[in-house]
Amino acid sequence: MPTPTARPQRDIESERILGAIGLVLLAIACFATLDTATKISVTAVPILMGVWVRYAFQAVATTAVLLPLHGTRLLRTAQPGYQVLRGALLLVTSVLAFLSLRYMPLAEFTAIVLIAPLAVTLLAATTLKEHVSPLRWALVAGGFAGTLVILRPGGGTFSWAILLPIGLVMTNACFQVLTSKLARTENPLTMHFYTGWVGTLIASFALPFVWTALPSWQWWALLLMMGLGGTIGHFLLILAYQRAPASTLTPYLYAQIAFAMLGGWVMFSHIPDHISLIGMGMIAACGAAGAWLTVRERRIPIEPAEA
Repeated sequence: MPTPTARPQRDIESERILGAIGLVLLAIACFATLDTATKISVTAVPILMGVWVRYAFQAVATTAVLLPLHGTRLLRTAQPGYQVLRGALLLVTSVLAFLSLRYMPLAEFTAIVLIAPLAVTLLAATTLKEHVSPLRWALVAGGFAGTLVILRPGGGTFSWAILLPIGLVMTNACFQVLTSKLARTENPLTMHFYTGWVGTLIASFALPFVWTALPSWQWWALLLMMGLGGTIGHFLLILAYQRAPASTLTPYLYAQIAFAMLGGWVMFSHIPDHISLIGMGMIAACGAAGAWLTVRERRIPIEPAEA
């Protein structure tokens, strides 16, 4: 009776990479669902109340899953100050995302936010004095040019609300740079744990001033769906990066623009115009190439846009 031959190592590795790509696509689908639900929620739910529910859900769910598995090791950190700062930066990013989604279509918002990896390059060059190649500068310029195509300063589509996602990009870039610094010495699960609880505790201070009775249970269901989407999305992203290198997976994060367009079309009957689509394509192409170069050189995972 012939003995079964082992599968080639290349086949096993290919299956792992394909599985990781599938997990990334599922993760960004969760984030796009979160953003779509957020855009609906801001019509009736105070923004800080929605942010608090989203963070509290993630913090409690993360603790319930990770603490029994890792015990007190999960709480150990050599940089508590930076952990608090990182959580605060992500909270500000989330508040700006909620505000942006109140005034902007989903697809345009997502495309602008996805220039964050390019902003990380700019921030690293100006504040950390890191060397940036001419090719990467060209990609940064192309991504920001795509943003201008979407915003069209001086045109009828430009308004003060455009400043909100721009501010979000800057806070998210600071968050990513700090993440790369902490990732050298800190456990990623510990960072994820503290991020959720720091955001929850800070938002809790404002909660008594913004809490309001919601008109029906459907709004609570929507808020819980936001928390579930964010929590599952982060969990799937962690699983993906455990199976494949960030340099392979990062370009697929830009598929979130397509998911956002689908959500905007289904829920709000919004389809970006041709000029905006050109700008989105420029951002996706330059951003994916720039992020791929960055993570290939530094092995820094870049998290996708989400509220």
